[in-house]
Amino acid sequence: MSGNPYPLGLRLAGRRVVVVGGGAVATRRVPALLDAGADVLLVAPELTPALRAHVDAGRLHWAPRRFAPDDLDGAWLVQVAIDDPLAAASVSAAAAERRIFCVRADDRAAATAWTPAVTRHGPVTVAVLGGGDPRRAMAVRDAVRALLEVREGTLSTPAAPEGTTSGTRPGRVALVGAGPGDPELITVRGWRLLTEADVVVADRLVPGLLLDELRADVELVDASKIPYGPSRAQEEINRILVDRALAGRSVVRLKGGDPYVFGRGGEELLACAAAGVPVTVVPGVTSSIAAPAAAGIPVTHRGVAHEFTVVSGHVAPDSPASLVRWDALAGLRGTLVVLMGLKNLAAITATLIAHGRPAQTPAAVVQEATTGAQRVLRSTLGAVAADVVAAGLRPPAVVVLGDVVDTLAGAGAAGLPDSPLAPGGQADPVE
Repeated sequence: MSGNPYPLGLRLAGRRVVVVGGGAVATRRVPALLDAGADVLLVAPELTPALRAHVDAGRLHWAPRRFAPDDLDGAWLVQVAIDDPLAAASVSAAAAERRIFCVRADDRAAATAWTPAVTRHGPVTVAVLGGGDPRRAMAVRDAVRALLEVREGTLSTPAAPEGTTSGTRPGRVALVGAGPGDPELITVRGWRLLTEADVVVADRLVPGLLLDELRADVELVDASKIPYGPSRAQEEINRILVDRALAGRSVVRLKGGDPYVFGRGGEELLACAAAGVPVTVVPGVTSSIAAPAAAGIPVTHRGVAHEFTVVSGHVAPDSPASLVRWDALAGLRGTLVVLMGLKNLAAITATLIAHGRPAQTPAAVVQEATTGAQRVLRSTLGAVAADVVAAGLRPPAVVVLGDVVDTLAGAGAAGLPDSPLAPGGQADPVE
């Protein structure tokens, strides 16, 4: 079938969209559907950890099995994110019978709809179709994005040096901080390196919409899916970074927040350096500062706090593996920001109180900061652990302890209304 595609912006809020497949392609496409407010049904026997996180958070529905034609009943759109041509064709046939547009990741020619190269700049969404050539669409998309950001030149993938090919040019690794959750909070340099990447190794907490903007031929490695325990998994991540770079590929290790704030960026840099692989480190906006800010809490404030301390709470205070001097932290007068501490929050707060931090110290917990799912709970040091359980808060969440919690209460921040709560209250979503 010939003819130019007809461009159209679909308003999917509240409408059923079926995604068939639970791998890397679905991981990249689902966030944009959720951002559009679609009622997503994901049909796949298995899911990546990133997709499973969406299921666990109640953002989409999951049918843990193979596709059945009845899955399309009531659907407005279907995206086929599998690489089995026969299975994909069966989904296309079922969609055609029901006159439902079907996006095919495996075969653009067989699809009745294409996914464009997309860039977002505030309220502006630019979608580019390249006549069936994804690279052309990406190059134009990147040039448009550069213009929207009022910068000269384009950010498309640079040509390989003369006499080299993609398989022979020197490889490289970039450790890029993706920021706290809002895709627009990645740095310009981080985004540019992402557009140039051949391989992206992503953590579970990176903004999903950034993955939606990757070129179709980019190898996406879901780092949270790598098996074994934490140490073995890190060894495997290091191996992937080194192997892909030595093969002449541009690799981006994309991390939520900042690579060096509890992100194991130092370990990855050392592994690359040992193998002779050049590394670029691009700092990111860390959630330790961004999450409080998004909730209307400055980590420092004149006359209130002259210091702030960021600490990991993933190890319980009484564990022999803990490297944190909780007794010393209890004696500080400034702000204490705890990352990865929700699981051990009861033990952490009890330890701080036992070593002298007043139980009435203002406390706040910010879940999924800077995203549409952000929730803010305000409490006190003595009550916050119980209030978190009662409100049903879940990771990722940042805990803030100190008088700064009440400094700007009610004023709001970052264009988002605040959610002040009395102890024992329910956390409200920030819309």
